[in-house]
Amino acid sequence: MNHSIINNYIGELRTSSKHIKSGEVIITDAPTDNNGKGEAFAPTDLVSSALCSCMTTVMGICAEKGGFKMPNSSAKITKVMSVDPRKIKEIKVELTFEENDLTEAQKKKLKNVGENCPVAKSLHPDINQVITFNF
Repeated sequence: MNHSIINNYIGELRTSSKHIKSGEVIITDAPTDNNGKGEAFAPTDLVSSALCSCMTTVMGICAEKGGFKMPNSSAKITKVMSVDPRKIKEIKVELTFEENDLTEAQKKKLKNVGENCPVAKSLHPDINQVITFNF
């Protein structure tokens, strides 16, 4: 089996994940509200960011296949944790797209593809996903 990521615990509640093909490295820290330094993304931050990144990636694929341009976007992501048990209970993603000339049908298709991306479908159903699209 070919591995795509190597992860190492490097001490002081910090990990390093290396993407084998590209060599890119992501460092995580435990958050300050859970005994950590909060000097890097927490693993739960990456889950929340992965939701948004997956959404916009598949929306871009959809646009390419549909013969139209996916507008550039920015997003505000909010992760809400529960206490007992400690886990992600809600991820809010507010996507804002640059000025565009998308039709209503194209917007509807992009929203549907985004809301049904692989990460969205992989998250536990107890995690409330609140997605806002600002076209």
